[in-house]
Amino acid sequence: MAGKGSLAKLDVGVLSAEQQEKLQQFKIKTRIDNENYLRSHPEVEVLIGDFLRDVLLKMPADICEFAADYFTNPNLHAVIGSKMEGNMK
Repeated sequence: MAGKGSLAKLDVGVLSAEQQEKLQQFKIKTRIDNENYLRSHPEVEVLIGDFLRDVLLKMPADICEFAADYFTNPNLHAVIGSKMEGNMK
């Protein structure tokens, strides 16, 4: 996976003005679409927040194995659902 530093090396000057405008509009539309999706699915915030809380509390040595176990938990849907209900009270 490339780091942020590699993004700075992209030469957008090779794009025409029209291509740059299309790229900018694509980026804006993507951000708006992503925000709309996240607003219509508040369980995503609860799910990620719960996962990060568990990571920081347990500080697993093997984060990949921990994440695999977390996200394949057969009770995950019920756990997140109960936390969503708790947030609504």
